[in-house]
Amino acid sequence: MSLVGKQAPTFTLNNQQGEAVSLEKFKGKYVVLYFYPKDATPGCTTQACDFRDSIEDFTSLNAVILGVSPDNEASHQKFIAKHELPFDLLVDEEKRVAEAYDVWKLKKNFGREYMGIERSTFLIDPEGKVVKEWRKVRVKDHIEDALNTLKEMVNA
Repeated sequence: MSLVGKQAPTFTLNNQQGEAVSLEKFKGKYVVLYFYPKDATPGCTTQACDFRDSIEDFTSLNAVILGVSPDNEASHQKFIAKHELPFDLLVDEEKRVAEAYDVWKLKKNFGREYMGIERSTFLIDPEGKVVKEWRKVRVKDHIEDALNTLKEMVNA
């Protein structure tokens, strides 16, 4: 199910401080909404740190970065503190937002099947429309790809 060209599913989730964060709050800005499986795992740490290291580039293009996982506030707080992440991580313990974006999937690992987050990123334009989606993301070079896509949008 592609969301490109559609209004982004709206949501309100708590961030790492327990503060409600709504997608509507970012109208007028680009939103890089990324879903990741779990705090403090190798791929998720690399991805978060890559976004951290490029935050100024995204900010200069009128974009905010929001990470979403099923982890709780305490887990997000530790992850942010350890890696000095300069953006909010949102708590989706009920997986409602993950389901709305169709990233809560049956996964297979070493012959075991389980439900989990499929690493995915959505670029939402200032009017709230999904303009690009990356599903089954491979962390290597992903942030560079997202940044280049955003630059193309801004400079179009």
